[in-house]
Amino acid sequence: MSDDRRAFFRGLVRSAAEMTGPPPPPAPGPEEPAFSVDRYSRQLVLPEWSEQAQLALGEASVLVVGAGALGSPVAAYLTGAGVGRVGVVDSDEVEVSNLPRQWLHFTPDVGVAKAESAAAKLRFLNPEAIVEPYYARFAPAMLEGADLVVDCSDSFETRYEVNAACCAARIPLVEGGVLGLSGLVMAIRPGVSACYRCAFPEAPPSAPTCAEAGVLGPAAGVIGSLQALEALKLLAGLDGALLDAFLQVDLHDHTFLRVTTSRRADCPDCANL
Repeated sequence: MSDDRRAFFRGLVRSAAEMTGPPPPPAPGPEEPAFSVDRYSRQLVLPEWSEQAQLALGEASVLVVGAGALGSPVAAYLTGAGVGRVGVVDSDEVEVSNLPRQWLHFTPDVGVAKAESAAAKLRFLNPEAIVEPYYARFAPAMLEGADLVVDCSDSFETRYEVNAACCAARIPLVEGGVLGLSGLVMAIRPGVSACYRCAFPEAPPSAPTCAEAGVLGPAAGVIGSLQALEALKLLAGLDGALLDAFLQVDLHDHTFLRVTTSRRADCPDCANL
């Protein structure tokens, strides 16, 4: 083909392109979900679950008070389930005696702040989550922006402090405790259901600590898992949350006792809500 004919055909192609313009963009496909379907596939197929429930988790902010025997399963299950922001509060460092039951911490973590150690594992578990460690004792200011609190502390003093702060801020709370082979779980909506102080106006006069009475790791795992389940129910708006009641668990003989409670008119934490 001569150079003149090549130039002629190139001119035709350019003219056609100028007349027709650029090709139209491809037709839009189905909108991509705001979360990883593969990561959460097993909960998304549940009849009780939904895309709306998953989106609610992704937008939620949860504060976990304590990164020990209860806090390990709680923080792991909430982060794994897709909670968008998880704050972890703990003022202690990892000790060798923690390792049999506090499974977010490993032997090389001994001496490391528990909040930092836990946060490192949680970020590996779910990189989609924002995990914020607080190497400090609980303070009411930490509730800023929180949608729910899970109290995994190991002292009555902290439990009452957290309960009072959540009632004042009207933030839902899941309480829990474990000792030996027994434990307790309670869900709270301040101003709607009984709070922790409604159910337990005063701490027991001489309650032993875990260091004194002991605790078996799987027992803490059971109670922490139940706390995480109650937290997910509250966040996703599922039926059956443990409100106006607490669950007493005795794992010696696998006894589960649901005890009904109610708001107290003289409760210093929630009576005026």
